[in-house]
Amino acid sequence: MPDLEVQDVLDNRLKFLFAGILLSVLLLIGGLYYCQIYQGDKYVRLAYNNKLRLIRFTAPRGEIFDRNGVPLAVNERTFCIMGYPADLNTPEKLEKLSAVLISHGIIISVNDLEKIIKQQRLTPYRVMKLVPNLTMTQMAELVADADFPHELFPLSVWKRTYPSGAATANILGYVGEISEEELKARPESLYSGGDLIGKSGIERAYEEVLRGEAGEEAIEVDARGRRVRILDARPAAKGNDLKLTLDMGAQKLAVELLKDYRGALLAMDVKTGAIIAMASSPAYDNNPLAWGVSGREWSSMVNDPDRPMLNRAITGIYPPASTFKAFMSITALEENAINNATSFHCPGALRVGSRTFRCWKHSGHGSLNVTGALQHSCDVFYYQVGLKLGIDKIIKWGRKFKLGEPTGIDLPSENSGNIAGPDWKQRRFKEGWVRGDTVNYSIGQGYVLMTPLQIARVYAAIANGGKLVTPPLCALNYKEPENLNLNPDKLAIVQKGLSYVVSRGTGSRAGRFGVSIAGKTGTAQNSQGDDHALFVGYAPAEEPRYVAFAIVEAGKHGSSVASPLVGQLLAHILTHNLNDLNNNNNIKNEDA
Repeated sequence: MPDLEVQDVLDNRLKFLFAGILLSVLLLIGGLYYCQIYQGDKYVRLAYNNKLRLIRFTAPRGEIFDRNGVPLAVNERTFCIMGYPADLNTPEKLEKLSAVLISHGIIISVNDLEKIIKQQRLTPYRVMKLVPNLTMTQMAELVADADFPHELFPLSVWKRTYPSGAATANILGYVGEISEEELKARPESLYSGGDLIGKSGIERAYEEVLRGEAGEEAIEVDARGRRVRILDARPAAKGNDLKLTLDMGAQKLAVELLKDYRGALLAMDVKTGAIIAMASSPAYDNNPLAWGVSGREWSSMVNDPDRPMLNRAITGIYPPASTFKAFMSITALEENAINNATSFHCPGALRVGSRTFRCWKHSGHGSLNVTGALQHSCDVFYYQVGLKLGIDKIIKWGRKFKLGEPTGIDLPSENSGNIAGPDWKQRRFKEGWVRGDTVNYSIGQGYVLMTPLQIARVYAAIANGGKLVTPPLCALNYKEPENLNLNPDKLAIVQKGLSYVVSRGTGSRAGRFGVSIAGKTGTAQNSQGDDHALFVGYAPAEEPRYVAFAIVEAGKHGSSVASPLVGQLLAHILTHNLNDLNNNNNIKNEDA
């Protein structure tokens, strides 16, 4: 190839090279202009934000007290060891941290630390929680240790503690870390991952009152995301405290009385419905749940056949058995199906169609009026009352007393019970109602099911002159009682019969503790074993102030097992700090 042609090729290549260089320079200048001028504000903000971190501090929850100021749920300051993944990215660093922790009695292996870091799945520049729930003493000793990694730092957090433990666990409930579902259902400005939230009981019912407002701290960090200095801070605001109507003296006694049984024991003010005591047995300790339990421990609790996490007082449903006879008496008197002079003969059994329904006393009670039938708990009397009334009128009065629906107590998961009639039976079993169903209904068996609190509420209405209360555990839930407009003369007949039950009838063991009590025994059939024992009573019988109910599952007889529990609890309430119980309740109309 001639020299001239070679020269032309080289010249062309140089031109292309210069053009490429020129284009690259132009592109570079354009890119610099775009980033530095056109998008300059945006990248300044990004750089500034990369320099800043917001650290969120959860607020201490409001504390919970009984009516006399006894602490039931309080906050305890604990510490977490915090760090950045970038500072813990080698096995040697994790081994050093593990060795320091173990030397101070905090047994966390390298594998444990690796799992903690992996589970949190955070970016390399986001702070993470490495070791939770350290006391101030533990944290101080660690920070003072020369071998403690200087890259790590303590963060103060609040944990929930329940001084009364299992004695109030079924009332207070517990708190736990907010779940993903709970987080999605709530405003992002109020909650963040890792926050504590009420999971059950009062903690859940009054979450909005107790939770408080989280604080924030704006800090400057270096290129690795580590704290340099604090720029701004907003302190956390504690949640509001709650005072409950509960009395811990009565509550401890109720728990003690139930300790050898499976069942429930509760007491309430007959005029306001204020809960004085509410024990459920067996119970559970809510402290470990608030601090965190393993999956195996949680599974063991929820699958326990004795169901310790079930608040039997509001969730357990039982046949009311003979305690239902007071309700039947009111219904029959108000419907003019009977009066105080009406008597039925009890030969020990009643034949209805092809079936024979027996009285608990096989030899019979003879002729009785309504007060005598209540006193001796005669089944045959109420069989005949039920047949005379008919199921429709029984259901009508059940609705009036709001049976088959929650009482409105300020606790989640309250059971509504069942006041089932012909329509329910047809839907459920595709069968028609028969007279034998009404006979069973009349003595609180068959398709009628009630919670202990529902039964106590019916007797509170009998005791207070016919006003249906909404039971509160906190004054924030107080509602004026609903007047049932019962005839006072007819109500007095039932009250007299209930007084006879204790003074000279089946519930005499309830009256052995120095106070006058009116009430009713019950023995509920149990398809799983021995019959349940029930007793409900109010005191003083002449001027009622408090009502109490006890059920002992598989306790066999209400007269011998359940009635002494109620008698002792009512005697305690009436003889201990009466003025304090009323004056500190902070609920209207508490003028007993």
